[in-house]
Amino acid sequence: MPSFKTQQNLVLGMSTFAFTMCFMVWMMFAVLGVPVKEMLHLSETQFGLLASTPVLTGSLSRLPLGLLADRFGGRVVFFVLMLVCVLPIYMVGHATEYWQFLLLGLFVGLAGGSFSVGIAYVAKWFEPSRQGFAMGIFGAGNAGAALTKFLAPAIIAAASWQMVPKVYSAIMFITALLFWFLSYDNKAHHAPASVPLREQLRTLKDPRVWRYCQYYSIVFGGYVALALWMTEFYVNEYGFSLQRAALFAACFSLPGGILRAVGGWMSDKWGAHSVTWWVLWVSWVCLFVLSYPPTDLTVATVDGTVSFHIGLSAWLFTLLMFVLGIAFAFGKASVFKYIANDYPTEMGAVSGIVGLAGGLGGFILPIMFGALVDLTGVRSSCFMLMYGVVWVSLIWMYLSEVRRAPVMGRDQSDAANQRI
Repeated sequence: MPSFKTQQNLVLGMSTFAFTMCFMVWMMFAVLGVPVKEMLHLSETQFGLLASTPVLTGSLSRLPLGLLADRFGGRVVFFVLMLVCVLPIYMVGHATEYWQFLLLGLFVGLAGGSFSVGIAYVAKWFEPSRQGFAMGIFGAGNAGAALTKFLAPAIIAAASWQMVPKVYSAIMFITALLFWFLSYDNKAHHAPASVPLREQLRTLKDPRVWRYCQYYSIVFGGYVALALWMTEFYVNEYGFSLQRAALFAACFSLPGGILRAVGGWMSDKWGAHSVTWWVLWVSWVCLFVLSYPPTDLTVATVDGTVSFHIGLSAWLFTLLMFVLGIAFAFGKASVFKYIANDYPTEMGAVSGIVGLAGGLGGFILPIMFGALVDLTGVRSSCFMLMYGVVWVSLIWMYLSEVRRAPVMGRDQSDAANQRI
């Protein structure tokens, strides 16, 4: 039997790898949806619905999957979940009608529910002082959103869009087998069977949970929404090819995933409150600049009229998205540090609730992005919407936390939880 340290490392490593593959599959319509949109002549709103449909089931399944992970252990739930997704992923390659893509997308979306399973599974293997870092490493699996932007365009260029789901289904099956044989279970991490469902869900009455849901709806929901939307945005706003658009879009998705571990370390060191507060402010500034649409301005002067063009170049736009991706990565980790501090024995249930809220944000936002573009014709309207959501989070956080906690350093609740 391997040592406990070896088991810890294997659980963390295999869970992160499996979550990365699941997230890659969950985000595949970010790239796959572009040729499908052209083939079916979809509107922006229809494209938004297509891209976000997997996010709906991935979000709604997080709470029940989190409860199952608490009760039966994350290993078996994670393994079965991946196997269930294999066939629907494969069948996407045979879809020809819009409703078929939507229906199969609902089943493919179950892969996104793996987060609440894996986060509870990993957290219980580590002591409180290292949970933020461990959960951050696991959460770096969000980089699967960037991975699909590298892999899917290459497959499409080499073969066809129909080959993408076939390759992804094979990857998912192999990942499930590797996970099962290279991970471990600990019966001590299972919730007692005598604990009723009502007791597991009692945290829904805690206002802190709803506040964390709000934070996560922007740092994760916004991340998912933009990861789905950016390839399409680059194609239409800057006239990029699919391959080039996906590459530029990865500049947001990649740091938004892999730097989550750094956010976990920062949350362990300075506290969840401080990291989240500054994440929201950085996001607010970036979204303010990104919201400004390309504008032609004519000014009357004493010498006549002078015209100016105000707009973001593709490189400046990508730089701002890169910074925003880093901020979201830190925020995703800090929100779950709050949860690990406040609900150490109910990680599956609470992470499921918060993950559900974040996932629903990722589902609703792309649809709203498409509707706003169809209604206004302004592509930067998606950033205007997210700017407003961040404002809500900042106001709520100020009223509930900032007025009674330091802006830098660990707050009293963080410190107290570290001593427990």
